[in-house]
Amino acid sequence: MKIGELARRLNCTPDTIRFYEKEGILPQADRTDANYRTYNESHIDRLRFIRNCRALDMTHEEVRALLEAADGHSSSCSTINSLVDDHIDHVSTRIDELVQLRQKLVGLRQKCRCAHPVDRCGIMQELTSRDAPQPKMKTTHLG
Repeated sequence: MKIGELARRLNCTPDTIRFYEKEGILPQADRTDANYRTYNESHIDRLRFIRNCRALDMTHEEVRALLEAADGHSSSCSTINSLVDDHIDHVSTRIDELVQLRQKLVGLRQKCRCAHPVDRCGIMQELTSRDAPQPKMKTTHLG
């Protein structure tokens, strides 16, 4: 099948498929004499797997690690369990950060309970008078 059909079957774009090929997590397609990409059932399975991982907000590095475990035909899934445990920890941390962000936004919203001229808006005053926080170091998970 051609790239457009594969994209339609798995509800993504041809650009997404090309990107995954470039990243090395989707095997390169065979080419026809006219240089069209041709995909088979193994591409469908692999792309479905990648899309499901991405729907769980896994990074490409995490997807790659899972695929390597699967392709290596390991007898134990301990590496996979560990990776998912790490991802759960990362998601928990993000949830905590989002809860804190929501609390800050609710507090900020309470600075202006009704419509005022912008120069008297408590939200704008708070945002312009408060010292900006130090940038956080980005933490990455698995790569």
